[in-house]
Amino acid sequence: QVQLAESGGGLVQAGGSLRLSCAASGGISGINAMGWYRQAPGNQRELVAFITSGGTTNYADFVKGRFTISRDNVKNTVYLQMNSLKPEDTAVYYCIALVTGGGSWGQGTQVTVSS
Repeated sequence: QVQLAESGGGLVQAGGSLRLSCAASGGISGINAMGWYRQAPGNQRELVAFITSGGTTNYADFVKGRFTISRDNVKNTVYLQMNSLKPEDTAVYYCIALVTGGGSWGQGTQVTVSS
C-alpha cells in the first residue's frame, strides 16, 4: 500500500506563496495519478489539482493560473506550487495517490492565508 508524507504547509500573508510536497513510498509502481484536495472548516473536501502518470494535469477553476502541480519521478514526489494565495485558500491540504481499485491519503498539512 502506498504511504504518503506531506510537508510545506504554514502561515502566509495574502499574495504570498507556498510549496507543498508529497512523497510517496511503498507500491509506487501502481500509482496512476496523484493529486491534492483541500478541506476548509465546515466545507466538504474538494479537488484542487491532479497529475496522471502520463503527465496530464487538471486544476479546479478556483486555482487555475495560481497553482501548479508537478512531479519528480526520481524522488517519487508531487509538488503543489501555490502563488497569489488568498484567505479563501485557507484549508487543510491532503495529498492522494490513486491506484487501480482505490487510493491512499496523506495526513494533511495546514495552509493558512492571512488577510
